[in-house]
Amino acid sequence: MRILAALSGGVDSAVAAARLLRDGAEVVGVHLRTGVEVDAATAGGSRSCCGADDARDARQVAARLRIPFYVVDVSDAFEHVIRDFVAAYASGRTPNPCVLCNAGVKFGRLREIGASLGCEALATGHYARTGTASAGRHRLLRARDHAKDQSYVLYRLDQAQLAAARFPLGATTSKAEVRDEALSLGLSVASKPDSQDLCFVPRGDYRAFLRERAPEAMVPGAVVDHDGRELGRHDGAAGFTVGQRRGLPAVGSPRYVAEVDAASGTVRVAPRVHVLAERAVVHAVNWIEVPEPVPGTSFGVRARIRHASRPRPARLEVLGGGEVEVLFDEPAFAPAPGQALVAYVGDAVLCGGILGRARTGREAGRDAP
Repeated sequence: MRILAALSGGVDSAVAAARLLRDGAEVVGVHLRTGVEVDAATAGGSRSCCGADDARDARQVAARLRIPFYVVDVSDAFEHVIRDFVAAYASGRTPNPCVLCNAGVKFGRLREIGASLGCEALATGHYARTGTASAGRHRLLRARDHAKDQSYVLYRLDQAQLAAARFPLGATTSKAEVRDEALSLGLSVASKPDSQDLCFVPRGDYRAFLRERAPEAMVPGAVVDHDGRELGRHDGAAGFTVGQRRGLPAVGSPRYVAEVDAASGTVRVAPRVHVLAERAVVHAVNWIEVPEPVPGTSFGVRARIRHASRPRPARLEVLGGGEVEVLFDEPAFAPAPGQALVAYVGDAVLCGGILGRARTGREAGRDAP
């Protein structure tokens, strides 16, 4: 089988390509040019996955593995990811650009490029697994190493994309195993640090990026406590996210962002109990394990509300029209509108979608401390 391997310039994608070769596949390497590449000096030491140096590293990996290598321009497709990112923050939501990039750019545009090169499948260095259900549906499964699992950011892949997806690192049990393998293969990226920042936001400074890209979205306003008292001012509501604690006025006890009113520029904060959610509505749901069920169907699931959080027990109820409601067994901390909620049954991704309004402890009538 001829497989297109996305080479980011990091160790994970390099070892993924090497494993495909080991298993007998004909591998073609490709690196994405997104239009946001910066050199290391400009990035100020930021570690992303799309820097100018990463293309060089990807080329070196391909040369070492002796596979064909291409650099392809996907800047037009990637521009949609950036626009969504800006629009979300400008409206008071918290986006997840990696989800859009995976579905629309890597397994969208890049899969099309692979088909033009005669490739039947597309491989990445994601830590996830695929499978086939008894009904013939293509499954998305958590990685064996749950600490490295990246199924959360892949939930938007459709059935055709999952059919073509290959994740050679899915059964890996530790990152040390990957680095040792890269070292044994003589790959120059064996000890390269993992990417951490968004590729188009050097140094992770979202607010500086938003100020440059969409200054009209940086509406100044008041920071208001849960009882209506003004605690201070800020220079732009965009960039605040529900659950945020850093960068808020000190009031003697911890406060967290509870709501962002982008139109007025008001950022409302509250004690922690006010951002504990009993339930949340999720829209634009993508069903993977099963076709979309009829309204009224319910599932016992484990729900993940952010990439770094552990899946928590919950009840998922189908509302219809691409929406579900998730009722958490125990209140969840600060589900942020705009972020993804991914629901699992065992290791399988049942479905995922975009978090909307959550019903918090404040609305449930709890007394604040």
